Amino acid sequence: MPLDDRNKLNRLEELKERLFSSNYKTKIEHRDEYSRLRRDEVSDSWGDKQKPEPDTEDNFFMKTSRFKKFFIFSIVFFGLTCLYAAYVFFAGGNTVSNNNIDISILGNNFTAGGEELPLIVGITNKNSSPLELADLIMEYPKGTSADLSTDTQTSRTSLGVIPAGAVRNENLKVTLFGEQGSVRPIKFTLEYRVAGSNAIFVKEKDYQVNISSTPINLSVDGPLTISPNQNITLNIKETLNATKPAPKILMKLIYPVGFQFISAVPAPSSGNNVWNLGDLAPGSEHDISISGKMVDVFDGEQKTFNISTGTQSDSDKSSIAVVFNSAMQTITVKKPFVEANIYINGISSSTYATDSKTPVDIEIRYVNNLDTTVNDLQIQAKVSGNALNRQSITAQRGFYDSGTDTITWDKNYQNQFKEVNPGDSGSVSFSVSPLSLFSAAGGVLSSPLINVGVNVSGSSVGQLTNSASAVIRVISDVGFSAKALYYSGPFTNTGPIPAKVGKKTSYTIVWNLSNTANSISKAQVNSTLPPWIDFVGAISPPGENLTYNASTREIVWNADRIQRGAGITGAAKTVSFQVSFTPSLSQVGTAPTIINDAVLTGHDDFANVDVRVNKAGLTTKLDGDPQFPAGAGGVVN
Repeated sequence: MPLDDRNKLNRLEELKERLFSSNYKTKIEHRDEYSRLRRDEVSDSWGDKQKPEPDTEDNFFMKTSRFKKFFIFSIVFFGLTCLYAAYVFFAGGNTVSNNNIDISILGNNFTAGGEELPLIVGITNKNSSPLELADLIMEYPKGTSADLSTDTQTSRTSLGVIPAGAVRNENLKVTLFGEQGSVRPIKFTLEYRVAGSNAIFVKEKDYQVNISSTPINLSVDGPLTISPNQNITLNIKETLNATKPAPKILMKLIYPVGFQFISAVPAPSSGNNVWNLGDLAPGSEHDISISGKMVDVFDGEQKTFNISTGTQSDSDKSSIAVVFNSAMQTITVKKPFVEANIYINGISSSTYATDSKTPVDIEIRYVNNLDTTVNDLQIQAKVSGNALNRQSITAQRGFYDSGTDTITWDKNYQNQFKEVNPGDSGSVSFSVSPLSLFSAAGGVLSSPLINVGVNVSGSSVGQLTNSASAVIRVISDVGFSAKALYYSGPFTNTGPIPAKVGKKTSYTIVWNLSNTANSISKAQVNSTLPPWIDFVGAISPPGENLTYNASTREIVWNADRIQRGAGITGAAKTVSFQVSFTPSLSQVGTAPTIINDAVLTGHDDFANVDVRVNKAGLTTKLDGDPQFPAGAGGVVN
């Protein structure tokens, strides 16, 4: 049989075997719009059905579909990421970095305190986006403090929009204060926004400036050591170094515990520790002398005086708003071996005021504070000053050396000085008179005073020394003259002379003020008018502050300040006003008073004392008018 026929026969036999086998599986093919392969398992009995076996081919296609979805999603996500990165890279978006913003300051790192320091602040925007609503804020200390959190002055400058890649320069000025050599910080802050955002972004820059000099110099002259209950004097000098005037300057002292204030020259303007120096001109100087006493202090204690100066606060006239400079004076309390106290005219004080016509008695009282004997005690008093009348010095049981202006008391004049036992005390004394405050040869003395310096020495276990001092200030000679005029003066007077009953006569009253050595402040003249006198109202010069109270009939002239040398080396301070008088029959034959007694009061700024000058009233007898007829002072009918 041919080979092909045998192959066909074999396939037929194989087919029969498969058809009649119980394990035969038939492949059914469905052909419609969608075709798929499905296998049905035919049970060979009506009993239990067998569970279909998993279709390996269907699982494969299901797994393949999930992988494709994940793969497609990954490709889409990657594409979107690339698009965003390209947008940011090429378009730039609104991304701004602080690292691409530079703040540069061009200016001097050294400045004088109180002087304007110009600065150029440059802002560079290296970002590809503009900075919008940009503000430049400058913060710096107002006073001498370097702490920007407590005492800060702030200025804000609006810069608007700073374009991408642009540079903005701003010219600013700042005035700093502080002690010489101190460092003052300046903080610059750039605030800005970016498009599409309401957030405020900040870039900061710090700058430091060294103070090369202070606007106001403070120097303090005072003792470094004192004894308990000893009088002390602090002399403070304030000088304006700035090239521009400094307005409303105050100086304030904080006294240590135990300091008892006695006096000051000039007198404080508020309390006992605040001085209003007013407006200071460049180079102007102010001297202030404070006298007091240390009480309830102990050996070895240190007491510190704190001095500060600066501008006056607007809210509190006795406080400093901005401190320009400050200084300290520390004094150590030490118990002296021999205590020496100076008494001037019976008063224990380191400062004393007297007039130029009164002699001054000075007593030096001593006591041995040691537990041992002091041998060869010696007390020396050196006198000096521009008001010292050397010819008037008289020492009791001592020797005055005119070559050195020193008075010496030792065992040669005081026998008890050979040995001064513990607790022993005593005193020595001398007298002195001031010079006249005005002389044709020397003119007017300025700030007249007499200084007294006392030194005590002796020997015990070793050589011992101690010292004390006092200053005598001479009160200025203030002159006050008053006269009534008819034929002279700045006004034209009318009416009969002598004054006639029923007829009105007017008179001119003239007050003149003069002064010698020291400026007088708060000068005021007070007087009253009798009931029969009327105040006319004319005043010369018109600018003088003279007032009349009709209800009290009081006349007050606020003369304010009488300058040194007024009426002597310069013009006198004067005021004139007019009064009128209509006599009554009861006044016939008399010279009635046309103005009552007058009183001048004021304050001597150097001697730190009040002054007072009385002047008698004036009558119709016009002795001060050179043209007034003799015998024409009485009232006639």
